[in-house]
Amino acid sequence: MSLPRLARFSRFSRRTLLALLAAPALASAQTPIKFQLDWRFEGPAALFLASTAKGYYKAAGLDVTIDAGNGSGGTVTRVASGSYDMGFADMAALMEFHANNPDAPNKPVAVMMVYNNTPAAVLALKKSGISKPADLNGKKLGAPGFDAGRKAFPIFAKANGISGVQWTSMDPPLRETMLVRGDIEAITGFSFTSLLNLEARGVKAEDIVVLPYPAHGVKLYGNAIIASPKMIKENPAAVKAFLVAFAKGAKEVMANPDPTIDYVKARDGIINVELEKRRLRMAIDAVIASPDARAEGFGAAVPGRLALMASQVSDAYGTKTRIDPAAVWNDSMMPSKAELNILPPLKK
Repeated sequence: MSLPRLARFSRFSRRTLLALLAAPALASAQTPIKFQLDWRFEGPAALFLASTAKGYYKAAGLDVTIDAGNGSGGTVTRVASGSYDMGFADMAALMEFHANNPDAPNKPVAVMMVYNNTPAAVLALKKSGISKPADLNGKKLGAPGFDAGRKAFPIFAKANGISGVQWTSMDPPLRETMLVRGDIEAITGFSFTSLLNLEARGVKAEDIVVLPYPAHGVKLYGNAIIASPKMIKENPAAVKAFLVAFAKGAKEVMANPDPTIDYVKARDGIINVELEKRRLRMAIDAVIASPDARAEGFGAAVPGRLALMASQVSDAYGTKTRIDPAAVWNDSMMPSKAELNILPPLKK
């Protein structure tokens, strides 16, 4: 081989070798997404963890990290700060952040509804004589100050003609304890959380009264997947890929919930597996595959209902500015209808 030809061959070989060496790195390059839940690793977290365990996020070109949270308000704030790219948070908490921080440069927006109905409820013990909303007039209620049900209670009170309620604040672990002890007469909380917490404190299910907000005239949306505007602007394809991968895993969770608690236990080894199985099933039945979700379609938010919620939250939360429903919702990255057809069949 002549020297010129040898030189050209050598240059070609080097380019080919470099390309071959770079190919695996390019193929394995994945978009990192830091995602924060609204709360601890409990039953409903399986909806998100399943797609990690099954490799659906990875197959979509994403490197997803899922962390526990300590309340929806904190999740919204951390996504706004840039500490997290996406999260799972209560729509009312998202609306409140928008209205109270009108000049914030990075206000998160909701990109998919997961809890079509708020899980908020009032819970009481039957021995208190409380059996319907009207029985709450003049009663002593308790909840942490940031509790979604407590903050939205004025909406529940207005819908049911309730007045004269006296509030006691406490840390979350004391809420159900104080109810059992008789320090307060009722509490607000997520139905599938407080009910099971009361049972864990020795109260029988038949001795507990649950008044879910959606069953008593309050059609607020619950938790949604949120994303930072920066993430949406710079990589909307990654947001959509996350939603598609999440929906795929969530469908499998709802089809057969119990085994998926193993994914939760892998993140928190001290959970009560049987209790979390119940919590997950209750969440699916009450707020994810609810009649409203079946009517509207999983993941969607109806403009009129969202606008009404924005007005109600503005009033109940006493926000600095009125909430603009168009500013908190962006469904442009939603998966196809076929990919969102994930709700389990109706139980007969």
